[in-house]
Order: sequence, then C-alpha cells, then structure tokens
Amino acid sequence: MHIIIINGPNLNLLGTREQSVYGNRSFDNYFAELKTEFPKLSLEYFQNNVEGEIINKLHECGFSNDGIILNAGGYTHTSVAIADAVAAIKTPVIEVHISNVYSREDYRHVSLMAKNCKGVIAGFGLDSYRLAIESFLKKS
Repeated sequence: MHIIIINGPNLNLLGTREQSVYGNRSFDNYFAELKTEFPKLSLEYFQNNVEGEIINKLHECGFSNDGIILNAGGYTHTSVAIADAVAAIKTPVIEVHISNVYSREDYRHVSLMAKNCKGVIAGFGLDSYRLAIESFLKKS
C-alpha cells in the first residue's frame, strides 16, 4: 500500500512555529517515526508552500496511490483550486489538521475540500496523521 502525505504552507516550520498550537516536533522527525511504525507501507512525504505545486502533486499521485493524507494548512479555508483537484482525482483523500480548527478562529471552521474527502481528522496533534494511516488500513 502506497500512501503519500501532502503538507501545505508553513508546515515546514513545525517544531519552531507556534509551539503552543503545533507542538515542538519537526515533521521530518515524526515522519521517520511513522515509517518505523508502519514498515510494510510505502510512505511518501511532500511539503510545499505554493498552491499550484500542491495541485500538481495531487494530480501526479491522485490516480496511482492507495491513499493521500492532505494537510492543506491555510489553503483548507481559501483554495477552491485545491478543493477542485481533490474532487478530480480517484485516490481517496483524508484531510488532516494538527490543531482542533474548531477551537480556533471562525474562518478556520470552514473547509473547502472536506466534502470531497473520505474523512477529516483534526485536533490530535501530529498523531492525526497516524490516525489517518490507520483509517486507510481498515477495510471499509
């Protein structure tokens, strides 16, 4: 099973940015732990701050991978283009957020892509990604 994690803007700063919201661990370190925890999976990681590059990656892997875990960051609430890309591909997508977006600013309560996703996981810190992987592993 091949699963790709796609992280959007500012998530390259995990471990240093707003630690009270996002914690003090880098995603690279966490990703290494995921690969150790799920050795039978082919896990891939992509991060980009540019909307078009995220769309390109969705198009590239959206017809061949078994699952996509997408944390579009702030684009979750603003990008019709990324939402359209999620709707256009065949690979199931799980939307993930590190923080509980519903306990934050009102504009973060709206996801433009959620309706096209298999599900949404929010508020469990970096563990949200593990929960998404486990969801893909369960038979639905």
